[in-house]
Amino acid sequence: MLVLKFQSANADRPSIGAPEERHEPETDRMLLRSLLSFFFLVTVAFAVPAKEKRVHHHGDLSDHVHDDAEGYQYDHEAFLGKEEAKTFDQLTPKESRDKLAKIVDRIDTDKDGYVSHTELHYWIKHRQRRYIEENVNKHWKDYDKNQDGKIAWDEYKNTTYGYYLDEEFDDVDDKSTYKSMLIRDERRFKVADRDSDGIATREEFTAFLHPEEFDYMKDVVVQETMEDIDKNEDGKVDLNEYIGDMFTPEDGESEPDWVQTERRHFSEIRDANKDGYLDASEVAHWILPEEVDHADSEAKHLIYETDTNKDDKITKKEILANWNMFVGSQATNYGEDLTKRHDEL
Repeated sequence: MLVLKFQSANADRPSIGAPEERHEPETDRMLLRSLLSFFFLVTVAFAVPAKEKRVHHHGDLSDHVHDDAEGYQYDHEAFLGKEEAKTFDQLTPKESRDKLAKIVDRIDTDKDGYVSHTELHYWIKHRQRRYIEENVNKHWKDYDKNQDGKIAWDEYKNTTYGYYLDEEFDDVDDKSTYKSMLIRDERRFKVADRDSDGIATREEFTAFLHPEEFDYMKDVVVQETMEDIDKNEDGKVDLNEYIGDMFTPEDGESEPDWVQTERRHFSEIRDANKDGYLDASEVAHWILPEEVDHADSEAKHLIYETDTNKDDKITKKEILANWNMFVGSQATNYGEDLTKRHDEL
């Protein structure tokens, strides 16, 4: 049987009664009691294989094979994002080029007339994180009660916990769980709040809801993982805790092969210093693996293919001359070779 756990400060966390919209106490009690059930259902709905659920991988830039000889679909999705690339496929070539020209102006943040590797790399990373930003935007108004463009800790706390802050969770069956959720949320909020003013900007609030996406939040990701798995609270993870986080057998159920494999991984790979435990550093290597920066590789690839004078930066003219590598259109969608249509450039 898979062991599924919920994470606090999830972007889809339900509100349980803000001061401005305070529920009756009995309604609050019902909502708060259902909170854990909600997270269990969400976790089941988006469950990944148990051996992978702790590991934070960055998504691929595209589902297509990166082979320019076969087409530029990979480049389109890497440059625009998967959903935006689809919208360009519905545009005429002229419309695609016109929109690309406007995008180039946005990428050139220092307005020097060139797109550098740094600027293009940042843009591609930004497009790949768009789904996170859309998720934050979806919930922003729920928390920014005074509509000042920022979210104070008190705004988040009152919106999320509402009525029960005054009652110390006395009417809740599992009071300790909700208290620990509040403590964890506050600690994570303070780490995300880089200037320690008690108020989160949109970027800081994004780091609060999605800490695995930010380098400066990695320590809190590791700390929360340790707290979830380290059941005896000795500050390290032993083999039983490691396996228990992934798999709990039913009565008489034998361990599947993948669990046996994970036992070997614990001793042969995860436990780097061979002391029989995973410390915080070893947990970090496990759940936050170093990966190839695909956005960096794609930025270098696009510049190499587009930079005609080989000065390691590209102009709008160079980009528009090679526009069908960056964006699609109705024509590329139907397989036409637009690189030869100089009369339209």
